[in-house]
Amino acid sequence: MAGRQATAGRPRTAVRRPKAEVASDLVVREVEIEPGGCTGWHYHRVPLMAVVKSGTLTRILSDGTVEVHHTGTSFVEPAGRRHVHLGRNFGTERVVLCVTAALGEGDSFALPAEAPPGATPCACPARTR
Repeated sequence: MAGRQATAGRPRTAVRRPKAEVASDLVVREVEIEPGGCTGWHYHRVPLMAVVKSGTLTRILSDGTVEVHHTGTSFVEPAGRRHVHLGRNFGTERVVLCVTAALGEGDSFALPAEAPPGATPCACPARTR
């Protein structure tokens, strides 16, 4: 899921961690989806928390469920390939999301995926910024 990269992370401290522990930062990103645009089918390696700052986001989940999120609402996107989903902006106003996740250094917010079986492949004219 591409996005305009307004990313903030907490400062790293000089803390020794056991090798088995994975270092992560709480990262915040603002994602914009233009009217008629979409995120493309994708999934996340870690759970994400999102707040809709403006617009109306329609999420299509891998099981065909459709969820609609209006300005001021929030939602959680679970982690894992089995939670492939697509975000769409069917409205006339830009969708702006504030998305938060605990990511390791260099980890991607989202990973592109094929449309799930029985779902329509994404053919959105505009993508996210």
